[in-house]
Amino acid sequence: MAECERAAGVEFIRELIVQGTNEGLDVARAHGARLGRPPAVTGEQIRHACDPLTRPENTVPSIARLLGVSRNTVYKYVPELKGGRITLADATSAPGLPGPAQPTE
Repeated sequence: MAECERAAGVEFIRELIVQGTNEGLDVARAHGARLGRPPAVTGEQIRHACDPLTRPENTVPSIARLLGVSRNTVYKYVPELKGGRITLADATSAPGLPGPAQPTE
């Protein structure tokens, strides 16, 4: 019986910790804090990567090495590459900055 009471107390304390953590995260979000891992590349780096990628002599791995990131990161932040370089050339002429592809639900 005492073991059940102890388990209930431990579970209650755990719930308090989770609740406090969630409240702290909510407060941080309300103050505009960016939570989670920082982005691997900046918007300026993405813009610099898009221009050379429109030229056929430049490869995705060479641009990734130049930026100090993996090929997958380049593909993540420049989703137009998935359609090929012709799609990228069209996308770079359009205004706006590409960001990481959003997961589909």
